[in-house]
Amino acid sequence: MPRVIVDVMPKPEILDPQGKAVTGALQRLGFSGLAVRQGKRFEVEVDGDLSEEVLEQIRHAAETLLANTVIETFDVRVAP
Repeated sequence: MPRVIVDVMPKPEILDPQGKAVTGALQRLGFSGLAVRQGKRFEVEVDGDLSEEVLEQIRHAAETLLANTVIETFDVRVAP
């Protein structure tokens, strides 16, 4: 069964308090020089063949429901 990954991230200009909290915790644990932005990952399983039409349907679902495109960006890719 083919899988498609949808990664959703806050836009660069949007504050990311969860990412800042993780960055601070990493620094306190001794990990320096790292900055974290936190997002979401969705794995979509597809019944049948994975066509360009199905990928477009998943992109539309990401734009409509999975991501808030005012403050987030998304990327759709086929899982290896």
